Amino acid sequence: MLYSLWVFGHFRVGVDAARHGGFLTMTAVGVARVFVIDDRITNRNILTRLAASVEEGLHVQAFADPVEALEAAQVQLPDLVITDYKMPHMDGAAFIAAFRALPGGDDTPIVVITVYEDRDYCYRALEAGATDFLLSPVDHLEFRARARNLLTLRRQQKLLEERARTLEATLLHDRSRTAALQAQWFHLLDQLPAVVHATDRDGRITLANQSWRRLFGDQAVGKHASEVLIGASGDQESLLNAKVFDTGAPLPANEQDVRPPDGGDRHFLTTRSPIFDAAGQVVEVISVSLDVTDIRRAEHQLREARHRDRLTGLVNRDRLLDRLQQEAARAQRSGDMAAFVLLDLDRFKSINDVFGHSFGDELLLAVAQRLARCLRQGDTLARLGGDEFAILATDLRRVDDVVELVGRLRESFAEPFMIRGRETHSGASFGIALIPRDGRNADQITRKAELAMYRAKASGRDDYRFYAQDMNQSASRLLTMETDLRDALSREQFVLHYQPQIGLRTQQLVGAEVLVRWQHPKRGLVLPGEFIALCEELGLIASLSNLVMRNAFEALKAWHDRGFYARLAINISPTQFRVPGLDDAVERLLLASGVDPTAIEIELTESSVIEHTQTALESLKRLCSLGVSLSLDDFGTGYSSLSYVRRLPVSKLKIDQSFIHNLTTSRSDRSIVEGIVQLCHKLDLEVVAEGVETTDQLALLQDMGCDAVQGLVFSPAVPAEGFERRFLEARPIAPVIPLPARR
Repeated sequence: MLYSLWVFGHFRVGVDAARHGGFLTMTAVGVARVFVIDDRITNRNILTRLAASVEEGLHVQAFADPVEALEAAQVQLPDLVITDYKMPHMDGAAFIAAFRALPGGDDTPIVVITVYEDRDYCYRALEAGATDFLLSPVDHLEFRARARNLLTLRRQQKLLEERARTLEATLLHDRSRTAALQAQWFHLLDQLPAVVHATDRDGRITLANQSWRRLFGDQAVGKHASEVLIGASGDQESLLNAKVFDTGAPLPANEQDVRPPDGGDRHFLTTRSPIFDAAGQVVEVISVSLDVTDIRRAEHQLREARHRDRLTGLVNRDRLLDRLQQEAARAQRSGDMAAFVLLDLDRFKSINDVFGHSFGDELLLAVAQRLARCLRQGDTLARLGGDEFAILATDLRRVDDVVELVGRLRESFAEPFMIRGRETHSGASFGIALIPRDGRNADQITRKAELAMYRAKASGRDDYRFYAQDMNQSASRLLTMETDLRDALSREQFVLHYQPQIGLRTQQLVGAEVLVRWQHPKRGLVLPGEFIALCEELGLIASLSNLVMRNAFEALKAWHDRGFYARLAINISPTQFRVPGLDDAVERLLLASGVDPTAIEIELTESSVIEHTQTALESLKRLCSLGVSLSLDDFGTGYSSLSYVRRLPVSKLKIDQSFIHNLTTSRSDRSIVEGIVQLCHKLDLEVVAEGVETTDQLALLQDMGCDAVQGLVFSPAVPAEGFERRFLEARPIAPVIPLPARR
C-alpha cells in the first residue's frame, strides 16, 4: 500500500523497481507474521494450527494475554492479527484501539473471532478498527480464504510502501530521472494484480492503472467519480475519501460493491491512503482494490452446499428443520395453519439390493423431480436422507388443502419411473403433522409426522395418515368423496329435478328451476349442498354444469316436440362464471340440442357478478345475444344494490328465501320484499320469490304484485317424470307466455 508519495512539479514520480536488476519480489517483504490472541488454550491451539495452514512459511505467534501481544508488536509488527473479542484483562475493542495506536499499527489487518451474533459487538469491533470478524465456531474454509486474502492485500501494501520509500530516495538522489521514473511508476501500477485509482479533493479521478481502466473505461480519468461509479458505490467512494482528506490517515481495508458500466456487480476489498505534496498537505487519495468477487461467490456456494442435498439438489435436513422451526413460531403468533408431510419410499431397499445403489440414486433423483412438480408456490421440498423426503406446506386455509396436496403427491407415483430403460414402480407412505396443532417446535412436529408415517406403512403402505386420528377420518371421507365424484361424472350418475315456477297473475306454470341430484350407488340421492363446493375445488364444476345443461336442454326439446311448453332456469356456479368460455359452452349445447334459446334462463348469483370484469360483462351480453335470458338469484344475500343490478343485462330478479321465511311475522322483512318488488318493476325487472311455503306468504306476495313464486306451497323439486305428469300432461294448457320483459 502506498502511504507516502511525493509529487514534484506536474509529474507523479514512480519507483525505480528495476534499479537493482529487477522488480521487487514477495521475498523482499520478508516472511509473513501472524499473531493469534486468545486466553483459552484450546481455542488458541486451534486458531494457531488454522493460521499455519493458510500458506507455507508463515510465522505464527500465539499469545494468551493481549498485553504480551502488544509488547511483541512494538518490537516487530505482524502482517495479520487474529484475536478473540472477550478476554479477561482487555477486551477486543480495547486491544484493537491500543494496537492501532502503535506506529504503523493502522496498516495491519485485524480479524476478530467472536461467538456473539449481536451486531452491537460487531459494530464495536469495527469502530475500534477491526478489519473483519468471524463467528465462532469458525468455518475452516472461510477462515483460510479470508486470511489468505488479507495477507495478499498486506503484501501488496508492503510492496507499495517499500517502493514508495525507494521512490523518495530516488527523488532525492537524482531528480533528473523524474520523467523516466514516472513512466516506470505507471508501468508498475499497470502490472499490479490490483485495481488502482486516485482522486483529488474535487472527487475527480486523476490516475487509474490498466486494471481499473479495463473495468471502467479509458475515458474515466478526468471525470468525477460519481459519473463512473454507479449508485451507492459512488456515494461510498466520496464519503470514505473525505475521511482520508480530513484525517490524513489511511483507512483499513473495507469491502464494497461496485458496478462497472458493463452492469456486472463486483466485490472489491479496498484500502485508501493519502498522497501528500511537498508541504505535507493531502492532495489526493489513492485506492488499491482487490477484486474478491470470485472468492465471495465461492464462499456463497460453499454456504449453499452445506444446506443442499448433494444428490438431488433439494434442501437438506438442517435447512428444512430451520425453516420448520421458524414456521412453527410464526404459526403460533399468527394462528395460521401449516403442515409437515414426511414420506418414505416403499420397497426402496429391495430396488437398491436388486439393481444397485447407483440405480437407486437415479430413482431418488426422478422421485424428487416428480414431487417438486406437485408443490404449490411457497412449499419447501427436502430430502432428509436415504429414501426419506419431507414437504413443509405453509399458508393453508383448511385441512382439505393438505389432503389435496398429498393426493397430488400420491398420484405422482401412479406412473412407473423409467430408469435406464427399465420401468420401475415405487410408492410412498406419508405421515402428516399439522402446525401448530401437533407441535410447537421442529422436534415435536417431526416426531409426530414420523409416527403418522409409520402408521401409514403399517396400514399396508402406499397410504397416508395424520398424526391426529380425527383428521384421518375427515381426510378419508374427503378422499372417498373425491374419488366417487370423478367416477360419478364419468358414469353420469347425476339426475335432474325440476321445481315449478307459478305466475301469480295467471296461476299457471311459467317455468321451472333445474336442480341437480347425485344418484349415489350406495348413499342414494345426494343433495347438491354436499358436493357442489367440492366440485368447485377439484375443478370439476364446468364438467358438471355442462352435463346439467346438456340433459336439461335435451329434456326441454323433447317436451317442446310433444307440444308441452315450458321454460327452464339453470344455475351457473360463480366459479364457472369467472372462467372464460361459458358463453361458448352454452352456444355449443344449444346448437347440439336444437332447443329454443328463448326458453332458457341462466341464473347467476350476486357474488358471481358483483365484481364482474369487462370480459365477464361481455360474456353476459353474448349470452343475451344468443336469445338466452339472465336472472339474478338469491338477491339480498350479497352486497349489490338495485342501481348496480340495472347495469347488468338481467331481466329477472329472484328474492332469496331468507326474506320470505318470516314474511308474515316480520314487518321489516315484509317492507324489504315489498320495496324490492316495487323498485324492480320501476327498473323493468320481473320478480320471482323463492322458498314460498304457505298460502299466507303466497297471498301477501300476490298483494305486493310479485310476478311469480316457487316453493313447497306448490311443489318441491321433482324428477322429470313427475314434473311432466303433474305440470305438463295433467293440465294440457296453451303455452304460458310470461310477463313481457320490461326493457
